[in-house]
Amino acid sequence: MSGANDENQGLELSRIIFIGRTFEEYKVMFGLTEEEIRAYEILDCPSGACSFTAIANGLGGRVTAADIAYYHAVEELNDKGLQDIEHAIESIAKVKNKYVWDYFSNVNELKDARISALMNSVQDMKNSPQSYNAVTLPLLPFANNQFDLTLSAHFLFTYADRLDFEFHKQTIQELLRVTRKEIRIFPLVDLTGNRYEHLDTIIHYLQEEGCTVTEVKVDYEFQRYANRMLRVSKCEQDY
Repeated sequence: MSGANDENQGLELSRIIFIGRTFEEYKVMFGLTEEEIRAYEILDCPSGACSFTAIANGLGGRVTAADIAYYHAVEELNDKGLQDIEHAIESIAKVKNKYVWDYFSNVNELKDARISALMNSVQDMKNSPQSYNAVTLPLLPFANNQFDLTLSAHFLFTYADRLDFEFHKQTIQELLRVTRKEIRIFPLVDLTGNRYEHLDTIIHYLQEEGCTVTEVKVDYEFQRYANRMLRVSKCEQDY
């Protein structure tokens, strides 16, 4: 997850959760086609230990990853990621009924996916460091309309208990600024599985900004009730 602390160039590593999803998970979570991945310049923010950037760019995509975690050294992130995966798997194993075991058959399969995502992302950080940008939301170091498509997973709305409405609004404003065509945000629930309490206010704000906003059910649900994404399309005059 990301936060704000410019003085120290990002949060202390101990306060960052460095766990990521796989490229295949991203495709399902965001309803992405490989045609879109190859055609669009894409921002993944915050990207954490996800392997989407590594795999997509290997397929000929143009993906940029951005996260507060990237202020830290790659080896530190690798070690932190392995520790976080172990902790997460132990916690999930104790409350398996809170999750939907369709995409993953069992805890071991989940662990393998999380380790795979981490290994792919860490290796790509070493091979292509230019693709990984350290950022402190709600500010981004990118140009207006730099990206065709921005993806944002398991951050906005998820951490409603610690990120207030103003932070959500400012971050979405910044994602809009750097995005030319469309933003996709997943999921629409917080950590308790409840729909983000200010989501309708956010949607209304986006519509007032001239965006077309759609809630889309996707074929991915691991956290219970986390099976919808928000598609925010900017009006054509903006791009």
